Amino acid sequence: MKIGRKIRNLRIKKGLTQEELSERTDLSKGYISQLERDLSSPSLETFLNILDVLGCNPKDFFDDEDAEQKVVYGKEERKVFIDQERGYKVEWIVPESNEKEMEPILLTLFEKGEFKVFEPSLSETFVYVLKGTIKVRIGTKKYVAKEGESIYYHASDEHQIVNEAESMSQVILVATESYL
Repeated sequence: MKIGRKIRNLRIKKGLTQEELSERTDLSKGYISQLERDLSSPSLETFLNILDVLGCNPKDFFDDEDAEQKVVYGKEERKVFIDQERGYKVEWIVPESNEKEMEPILLTLFEKGEFKVFEPSLSETFVYVLKGTIKVRIGTKKYVAKEGESIYYHASDEHQIVNEAESMSQVILVATESYL
């Protein structure tokens, strides 16, 4: 088993540099580098200390060995929510995306529909218009995008997506986690 690659992946997922991991484990940066390249093997005590800093227990570290990440998601796996009163339908394209750093959704805005108002956050939002025309309100400014166009913005102001048209509009929307 190549534990170095797994240690490296855990470190990256935790958002740590080799230097930060070395400081938190009282190991040298060079030693961390050697471990990650499988050029050296840690003692059991050192290994357990590294896992502790990375927030992983030994069982999960080794159980995950054969686990394959889910990459392809079928239409039948989508979770759907419809708000008839406000005139929209949300389909979570990746069902567990609210647990990830990006949350892609398929948003259908019915005639004169409006998606909920979002409070300011540290999120970034990308919208691609598949059908129709939408208006995005960010703070006091309004932007219009039509089929084939996209919008990208930092959600640092209150924001909302609306469909002022007499027909349905549909977008792919991807928002990052806000980290507030």
